[in-house]
Amino acid sequence: MEGLVDHHEFNKLPEGCVSAILSLTSPQDACKSSLVSTIFQAAADSDAVWESFLPADYRDMVSRSTVPCKCSSKKELFLLLCNSLLIDGGRKVWIPCPVKTEKSSGKKSFMLSARDLHITWSDESPYWHWASVPESRFSEVAVLRTMSWLEIVGTIRTQMLTPNTKYGAYLVLKITDRSYGLDLMPSEISVEVGNNRGSRNTAYLRLAKEHARKQQMESLIYGNRMQMLKSMVAEGDGRVPSERDDGWLELELGEFFNGGNDDEVKMSLMEVKGHHLKGGLIIEGIEVRPKN
Repeated sequence: MEGLVDHHEFNKLPEGCVSAILSLTSPQDACKSSLVSTIFQAAADSDAVWESFLPADYRDMVSRSTVPCKCSSKKELFLLLCNSLLIDGGRKVWIPCPVKTEKSSGKKSFMLSARDLHITWSDESPYWHWASVPESRFSEVAVLRTMSWLEIVGTIRTQMLTPNTKYGAYLVLKITDRSYGLDLMPSEISVEVGNNRGSRNTAYLRLAKEHARKQQMESLIYGNRMQMLKSMVAEGDGRVPSERDDGWLELELGEFFNGGNDDEVKMSLMEVKGHHLKGGLIIEGIEVRPKN
C-alpha cells in the first residue's frame, strides 16, 4: 500500500545510527521504538541511548549513594534513579527524574532530612525525640514533644542545583491528632540566598481544611489578643501546609532564583515570640525543587 513504510527497511540501518536517533527522543519513545524491529530493540536497550537520558552528574551522585547501585545496564540505572537516591549517609535524597515518561530536563531536586537540618534543642530528649516511621524515606524523623522555642533551619549550596532556575523550598511535615500550640500565632518563614534578604512570609502550622474555621473562632473568642500576637511577627499571607501525594504535608517556605553562583541558601521556620508550649509536630525534612 502506498504511504506505508516497509518495516524491513529499518533493518538496513546500522544500530549505531538508530541509537543516535533514539538518544534525541525520550525514554518513553525509546521503549516504544523497540517494537519496530530487532535492530530498534537492540538500540533501544543500549547503554548509548540510556546514557543520554541520565543527568550529567549522575556518576557523582551514584558514588555518594548510601546503598551501592548494582545495575547491569544504563537503562536499569535510569529506572532506579527515577525513584530517587538516598545519599550522603542517608541525610539527603537526590531526585533527578521528576517525570519518568519524558526526557529529563536535567533540573535537579534535593530533599534534606531532619538530621541534616538545624533544629534547636533537637538532641534534648525533654523537647524532641527521633523516631523511625514507615512512611518516611529517611531512617529517622524529628518529633516535637513540647517546647516554646521552635526554630528549624536548613542550608544548601546553589552549586548543587541547576543554574538559571527558579526553586521553591518546602518543609515536609506532619501534624499529629494530639498537637497543641502550633498555630496560636503565625510562624515566620524565610528563604535567603547569600547576603540577600530573600523572601519572608508567615505561616500557620495547621491543616488547610481547618484554617478557615479556626480563623473564625479565634476572631470571635480571642479578638484583640490575636491581633496583638500577629503584630509581633512580620507581615505575611499566613499560608498553611498542603497535602502531598506521599501522605505528608508540605509548607512552602519561599522561593529563590539560582543564578549560577556558589551561594548558600538558608531556609527557615521560626516561632519564638509567643513563649507558649507547642507539641505534636513531625519533621521529615526540607525539599528543594524547581518551580514551574
